[in-house]
Amino acid sequence: MSDNNINRQQLRGIQITIAAVIGFIAIVLFVFIQGLSRTPILSKEEIKNNGAYLFEKARALEDFSLIKGDNSPFTPADLQGKWSLVFFGFTFCPDICPTTMAQLKQFYDKQEGSEFADDTQVILVSVDPGRDTPEKMQQYVKFFHSDFTGVTGEFLDIHRFATQLNIPFAKVPGGGENYMVDHSGNVAIINPAGHYVGFFRSPLNVTMMNKAYGSIRYWFED
Repeated sequence: MSDNNINRQQLRGIQITIAAVIGFIAIVLFVFIQGLSRTPILSKEEIKNNGAYLFEKARALEDFSLIKGDNSPFTPADLQGKWSLVFFGFTFCPDICPTTMAQLKQFYDKQEGSEFADDTQVILVSVDPGRDTPEKMQQYVKFFHSDFTGVTGEFLDIHRFATQLNIPFAKVPGGGENYMVDHSGNVAIINPAGHYVGFFRSPLNVTMMNKAYGSIRYWFED
């Protein structure tokens, strides 16, 4: 075998070795970059430190029937297949409700373009059904975001639903027609199976909500 053939074989071997090394380095870099870009999963204690309290086990909800702003029924089926953030308030609320709804809009807008965009929904349930008609609820929630859902119904039906989600509320005595309603500012978190898994504590912090949201989904996806 001539020296030229040996040199060609050696060169070919060197080229193959270099290509293999470059390919290996590229794979390592890709995995490393993916690891840097992936949001770390928080522990439940870390999630709690970011303003969300999670239960040890998801809680199934009993049947309920309320009314959406478009006058269609709101039932457990509306909580299936999506992560739901459920806030209880009322359209005459002067402070906590508009503030919370604005924060939920900020949170919801932050999901746009992310893997969570298509299966996250925000729902406002009225604690003042005597004044909050479906039409008023529809108009109110759409002011904050066109995707938001407003819900009202009979007082006892709302009360039973709120009780399942640990949301107390009560009419403030006096005030005549301009009465107020005391209610919790917490936002219930319901997973795609329709199970209650925890809540964001009031007052909300949008930055911490966004930080915790992916990890909450991880712990209670099923």
